[in-house]
Amino acid sequence: MRQLTRTLATTVLALSGAFAYVHAAAAEPDGAPAPVKHVAWSKNANLYEVNIRQYTKEGTFKAFAAHLPRLKKMGVDILWLMPVQPIGEKNRKGTLGSYYAVRDYTAVNPEFGTLADFKALVKQAHGLGMKVLIDWVANHTAFDNRWTVEHKDWYLLNDKGEIFPVTYTEGAEPEYWTDVTGLDYRNKALWKGMTDAMAYWVRETDVDGFRCDVAGKVPTPFWNQARDALDRIKPVFMLAEADKPELQEHAFDMSYGWDTKDLFKDIAKGKKDAKALKDFLEHPPKAFPPGAYRMRFTSNHDENSWAGSDVELYGPAFKAMAVLAATLPGMPLIYGGQEAGLDKRIEFFEKDPINWNNYPYADFYASLLKLKHDNPALWNGQYGGGIEVMETGNDKVFAFLRKREGNAVKVSVNLSNAAQKFALPGGKQASLAAWDYRIEAPASSR
Repeated sequence: MRQLTRTLATTVLALSGAFAYVHAAAAEPDGAPAPVKHVAWSKNANLYEVNIRQYTKEGTFKAFAAHLPRLKKMGVDILWLMPVQPIGEKNRKGTLGSYYAVRDYTAVNPEFGTLADFKALVKQAHGLGMKVLIDWVANHTAFDNRWTVEHKDWYLLNDKGEIFPVTYTEGAEPEYWTDVTGLDYRNKALWKGMTDAMAYWVRETDVDGFRCDVAGKVPTPFWNQARDALDRIKPVFMLAEADKPELQEHAFDMSYGWDTKDLFKDIAKGKKDAKALKDFLEHPPKAFPPGAYRMRFTSNHDENSWAGSDVELYGPAFKAMAVLAATLPGMPLIYGGQEAGLDKRIEFFEKDPINWNNYPYADFYASLLKLKHDNPALWNGQYGGGIEVMETGNDKVFAFLRKREGNAVKVSVNLSNAAQKFALPGGKQASLAAWDYRIEAPASSR
């Protein structure tokens, strides 16, 4: 018993660097940076991604709005809508094109409805107590965006003075995004144009913030001044599709937890186990500012369309990985359709509506979201508790404890496809079926 207790204490100490931002910021030495401040409604919130085109057969704002009461009942707090602007036609991919090839920053995609329809959707969501983020593509535009004519000097140009497809050659494989052309942030006039376009949506439609596409490819100083401008209209929430710590020093509330997503996938395939997850938490690859939120997820639009459906990626491990995403430090994301047991890769450039199947996983997600709402130990950033990895005596079982102001939540997950026995410090031997989990909390338990 004494040895187990000592081991646990050592684990907590090792983790203090990894997750200091969630709880221990007040204990930092004088002069240490204060935790990043966030809008109050985000402290115990979750995120839900919406693909308007594929969400319903109609693929419209009005048709999606009919789902809002259901999502409210499930416990959804923040809606992230994939880009709602018109899609470029020049060099379009597929029949309908990519949402991320924006033709006009201050208009709505007529396939989805009208501006009035969008405003009504935001108003209805607000009336139900939910917030709305819209996807923002600041790195590039469609080839037929009006800026390519009106402000050609805002674009990257080739040796002939022509716009050209977005090209990335620094990775292992070159990437050529043939339907979009890159913007040149060396031109400060672009900064004002882009910031004004973002401000339009906050001022005119009352959205609550932005998920910013390939945010790491856009200069951080641009995002910093944009955040200041938006906050002068109203306090917003900003999510970066990036994992660069500097982006969260000022501009962004949250960044992508690709690291844990990749771990979840490897564990589900039997390539990693509980020890790998513990090692990751003890030795995180990057240090983020105090109070920075990380987004925890098993899927999103990119993951589903290009890497695989939940069935392909996780199989019977799906629930176990969703539990980890919902209870580890960070804000959980649900990709619209996961509550239906999304078992296909949704087409990206064509119409391919979700089959809702009577929402077989809605109650499962509702229980996880309620658990987070009701237990301060699981809240986000500095508002939640730190994490203490617990010894189980079995590398196939991962267990941890999070505590905050008298509230404690203990989570045990079998990370294997066979039944496992384990024992927590001071406890009796227990067992979990393949990929099963146990959550012990004052406000909820399983």
